[in-house]
Amino acid sequence: MKAMILAAGRGERMRPLTDTCPKPLLAAGGAPLIVHHLRRLAAAGFGEVVINHAHLGAQIEAALGDGRAFGLRIAYSPEATALETAGGIRQALPLLGEAPFAVINGDVFCALDLATLHAPAATLRADGDLAHLVLVANPAHHPGGDFALDAGRAREAADDRLTFSGLGVYHPAMFVDLPPGTPAPLGPLLRHAMAADRVSARRFDGLWMDIGTPERLAALDRLLTRTAASGDSA
Repeated sequence: MKAMILAAGRGERMRPLTDTCPKPLLAAGGAPLIVHHLRRLAAAGFGEVVINHAHLGAQIEAALGDGRAFGLRIAYSPEATALETAGGIRQALPLLGEAPFAVINGDVFCALDLATLHAPAATLRADGDLAHLVLVANPAHHPGGDFALDAGRAREAADDRLTFSGLGVYHPAMFVDLPPGTPAPLGPLLRHAMAADRVSARRFDGLWMDIGTPERLAALDRLLTRTAASGDSA
């Protein structure tokens, strides 16, 4: 299975750090955020990764190259202007192929064993489930959550909502009707599929952080530095 890392965001809340450095290359625990993803993907048996980029994207390509340093093959999907989540995935479909694929937001840190994404990917079908989401407990900065979890299904509900982690597995059929090159958010596609009961989900209670501000980046850096010093793994 292939994976895609979403790395095209401008990172406005990270300014001034992102004025000269794309957000996925900001470092925590001695490595860029995106490198943590690449290492986990390689360890989980992924071989090919697609990375989209827009703001300062040439820096991402220069830093990561073709992926051989990580035991991966990396292909890039450049965007003249950021196409948002669903638009970026649609643009990258020719690189992702016709089989289900994993997608990870470039600005999160998650200790989930990414090998656990292979099994739900095998259940996705063009005429069946289109997506499988990883949900987490609501952080302080997002107390209302996004979606409810009901017996392994993702629902749009008013109560008992969890936060979408930014990690999921998708069938390409979910995106093929979007016009290429057009910005489009992921939320409406997910809600449409949920209304038809075509989205499965699971909850992850391990370490997960949305690295959306300099303060959260600093907090992750302190955590990973302490973890490395103690000899544990995050």
